[in-house]
Amino acid sequence: MFGIENYLGFVLAAILLNLTPGTDTMYIITRSVSQGNKAGLYSVLGIVTGILVHTVLAALGLSIILANSPLAFTLVKYIGAIYLCYLGVKMLTQKSDSVIAKGLPTNDKAAPAKRLDYGKIYKQGVLTNTFNPKVALFFLAFFPQFIDPSYAHSTLSFLVLGLTFAVTGLVWCLCLALLASRFSKKLRENPAIETILNKISGAVFIGLGIKLLTEKE
Repeated sequence: MFGIENYLGFVLAAILLNLTPGTDTMYIITRSVSQGNKAGLYSVLGIVTGILVHTVLAALGLSIILANSPLAFTLVKYIGAIYLCYLGVKMLTQKSDSVIAKGLPTNDKAAPAKRLDYGKIYKQGVLTNTFNPKVALFFLAFFPQFIDPSYAHSTLSFLVLGLTFAVTGLVWCLCLALLASRFSKKLRENPAIETILNKISGAVFIGLGIKLLTEKE
């Protein structure tokens, strides 16, 4: 089917790989714990969209450029690492939007808490995954093992495998986001703890950026 060999084996491998903690997992859990259920869901959608971007790039052969060009690989890696660090610094330095945390009186005249920009969270998830060159190289190394080399339309094979990987990742990441946000809900209701969670999240993002920066090809 579509030049794919042992599709069931690919599905099982994809599930196992999605269960393995990585940068995307930490990003989703951190968002869910510090900012709640909806933020976690939008971060999941962003990460999955990034997976689809890598799928298209791999299918078109553009990811081979990253594999064969150390300069391109390093450039994309630096962009991704710097972006993660930027998100971390932003969360570390931002002030709490909670009325109580600001010391404002808790009455009807108090300024309402600022709503999260979920569109921005989604875009950040997309960029976080897209600018991780390790994902592109993984697709190039992993997918061909399940594609018949004699099949004339390998682009279609890549797309089918990529969509399959995205779906399995979506299911698992949604579970992560829902569980993480539910377990941390009581903590977020305390303004002081909510602020601490945001600071911890910022530190985690910076750590992920440094980790990506120091990883070798």
